[in-house]
Amino acid sequence: MYVCICARVREGEVRAAIRCGARNEESVGDACGAGTGCGTCLDRICDLIDEESTADTLLPMAA
Repeated sequence: MYVCICARVREGEVRAAIRCGARNEESVGDACGAGTGCGTCLDRICDLIDEESTADTLLPMAA
């Protein structure tokens, strides 16, 4: 399913960006382009960040 129609970014791509270290809407946008157009998807991106953060699937940040 698409999260961001403007940039044609699917949910899996957003989740992958979060798992690789994106912690807010801006960093998700930098990683995959989601949320950088009209902004309608920002609430869904926030929901995915919350889901992934509580799922204990985040990779440790590189030192």
